[in-house]
Amino acid sequence: MARRIGYLIGSLSSTSINRRLAKALIGLAPASLEFFEIGIRDLPLFTPDLEQDLPPTVSAFKRELESADGILFVSPEYNRSIPGALKNAIDWGSRPRGRNSFARKPSAIIGASTGAIGTALMQASMRNVLSFLDAPQLTSPEAYITFRPEAYADDGTVRDDATRRFLEHWVGEYAGFVDRVLAVNAPGRSG
Repeated sequence: MARRIGYLIGSLSSTSINRRLAKALIGLAPASLEFFEIGIRDLPLFTPDLEQDLPPTVSAFKRELESADGILFVSPEYNRSIPGALKNAIDWGSRPRGRNSFARKPSAIIGASTGAIGTALMQASMRNVLSFLDAPQLTSPEAYITFRPEAYADDGTVRDDATRRFLEHWVGEYAGFVDRVLAVNAPGRSG
């Protein structure tokens, strides 16, 4: 049975290079993973004022998170940190108190940037947030992708052999990590 992996794209741009990276990962993933996008575009800005009666878009978002076996974050780095839309989604997914939709979900972070350090600082910020949310994280191998347009076709095909090998290895490691975390978190097991 394939593991259902919900993925969140941290960019709202229609020409996002991280969306292209997500397509590439999906195309290179082992058959044991089945991906579906969890959209963040329509979420209202987080405020505790709405927690008692969640807006329908937030309730739907939380249901999608909860239906996933694991969560993949594919995101750019904005101003050396997490893009606002993605942080807003994380805040909604973790609330209200006691209804954290990320808890115990095997997660991974990857991102592409045109800069030399990829998305290293965004990922460091995300790791702090996900640790607080009790979301186990794939920490190795790390993946800070310097995006080169010629390496990817629009449909996600990876044209560069070294990039393809690295991404296949990375998503394969994530598949193994998902299996390990879910085995530990199985009903009747303490995690």
